[in-house]
Amino acid sequence: MSAADDAPASSLPALPDFFVGSYTATGGGTATGISFVRDGVAATVAVVDDPSFLAVSGDRVYAVSEVVDGSVHAFRRHGDGPGHGLEHLWQASAGGDAPCHVRVDASGVLVLANYTSGTVTAVSVDDPQAVATVVLPDVTGPDEDRQDGPHAHQSTATPWGTVLVADLGGDALHEFAVSGASGASSPGSSSSSSSSSSSSSSSLELTPVRVHHVAPGAGPRHMAWYDGDLFVTGELDGHVSRLRRDENGALRVVATAPTWEGDEPAAASAVAGASLLSHIEVDEAGRVVVAVRGRDVIAVLDASDGGLSFVGAVSCGGSWPRHFAQVPGFLLVANERSDAVAVLPVGEDGVPGAPVAQIAVGTPTCVVPV
Repeated sequence: MSAADDAPASSLPALPDFFVGSYTATGGGTATGISFVRDGVAATVAVVDDPSFLAVSGDRVYAVSEVVDGSVHAFRRHGDGPGHGLEHLWQASAGGDAPCHVRVDASGVLVLANYTSGTVTAVSVDDPQAVATVVLPDVTGPDEDRQDGPHAHQSTATPWGTVLVADLGGDALHEFAVSGASGASSPGSSSSSSSSSSSSSSSLELTPVRVHHVAPGAGPRHMAWYDGDLFVTGELDGHVSRLRRDENGALRVVATAPTWEGDEPAAASAVAGASLLSHIEVDEAGRVVVAVRGRDVIAVLDASDGGLSFVGAVSCGGSWPRHFAQVPGFLLVANERSDAVAVLPVGEDGVPGAPVAQIAVGTPTCVVPV
């Protein structure tokens, strides 16, 4: 055990408070619900089955319950106690099985990605009875074990006001317009997509706009924007892709790069199989930061020149880096199989160093600073 593993709270660097989503016993984890971390100490602030992903907006905290026939929960933060006292407000259907991502959209809805059922759901933040669900097209990919059908994994807002959803099973990014919510409606157009939409509210709708494709077998998981371009992690091929919008509105791959040094076919095949990419973020300098499970590293790539190139990879400070958050001077890494969030210092070159602390949290899967 290193000094960082048992560092007392008083020796921890100054960090913002943050929430942690986790797997509970339902999903084979060790947590009891949503945790709140202050001064290096984690405490359970809400008991929820498998709250694997969280979103914070103002005084609201939203959490998925990644179970069969999943749901989303809304809480209000208040008071001065741990987690500012989470008050449960409501629970709504996720519109599918195993919701693994939730995001607050500017249109006034929560966008949920349901992995197992391959569905996408919008839930009004003002009226949780207003729900619209879309079933992604029933397509498969070359990986028979992981791409046996659509698997929605994450959503992101586009700069032009629509929503993109990564489909790991279909090697595609599905674009939707949101309308009828409490916020501004998203622009959209008719589409030839075979997706179907149903809604418990006649006013709330998710309308397919178009489908953008990535390389077969890539398995797109998480996305991030930089300089008008979209960066996508390939969970299955270990590569990051850079996509750019063309004059017709289609996102085209303009660059790809592995999360390791070199890309010779013989060596790359073995490394790719052990490189299950998860979360991605891009900083203001164009440094692309990617969590790599299997190899258990944080990879850094450079996108500042309009292309994409590998810079280096360092230990994630634990096992199975599911998610991370960038805070001033540090990277907070949710190492799912280490029951801890590793605190990695980040230098001026954007490359993380060895962990300076380990914060004990059961089966962490998501880190959200507040």
